[in-house]
Amino acid sequence: MIRATAVPETVTIHVPFRIVKRGGRKEMHMPDGAALPRSTDSTLVKALARAFRWKRMLESGEFATIGELAEREGIAVSYLTRVLRLTLLAPDIVEAILDGTQEPDRTLSQLLETLPTDWQSQRRGHYRPGSATDLARS
Repeated sequence: MIRATAVPETVTIHVPFRIVKRGGRKEMHMPDGAALPRSTDSTLVKALARAFRWKRMLESGEFATIGELAEREGIAVSYLTRVLRLTLLAPDIVEAILDGTQEPDRTLSQLLETLPTDWQSQRRGHYRPGSATDLARS
């Protein structure tokens, strides 16, 4: 078979994307409209599991205070408190996180910032760290 045109030695393909840090690792984000199979964010899932476990331990009376629990876990009270707030997430958001279908910008660090307690604000992604209205809700 004879080719009419020569095959170039180098082929350049341009794929628009950006690199985002998620849970201590880098992830590639494609432009809007590009379908990309999602996988679960293990850091976020682990934090959710810890939050619900800690909540159960406090509610059962195994620990009387958050301070006692934090001491046993060997972590700061402030961190334990921020992670515990994940139990206030709307059920559909928790389910999306467990399925790996959450919004791409929904990361653990973003959720550990000031988290509104009303589910509608959570669904709209209204996380304004340091906002007085969100602090009042926390």
